[in-house]
Amino acid sequence: MKLRTWIAAALLVAPGIALAAEPIEGNWKTASGATAAIAKCGGSFCITLKTGKHAGKSIGKLSGSGNDYSGSITDPETDKTYSGSGSVSGKSLRMKGCVLAVLCKSQTWSRL
Repeated sequence: MKLRTWIAAALLVAPGIALAAEPIEGNWKTASGATAAIAKCGGSFCITLKTGKHAGKSIGKLSGSGNDYSGSITDPETDKTYSGSGSVSGKSLRMKGCVLAVLCKSQTWSRL
């Protein structure tokens, strides 16, 4: 009977371990080489450029958890804001911005 209890407990805990995800919070090297900081702000995550031509500029706000996030992303060159998303995979963050969910551009950032 005790063996069954341990097996059942292990099966309940195992999915939680498998679903553990890398946090989006932290410093990331963007495709342009600048550093972007992603930090909690309210119930979301705010993206602020820390280095480069647009240092200090807020360029996005994403909500979500685990590996997948969505919200808005602003192109610092044009100041245009797009529907955006981010997906964390290890030390990579794939950022995507879309107009009308059809015309999309994406880039991969690296964790610093």
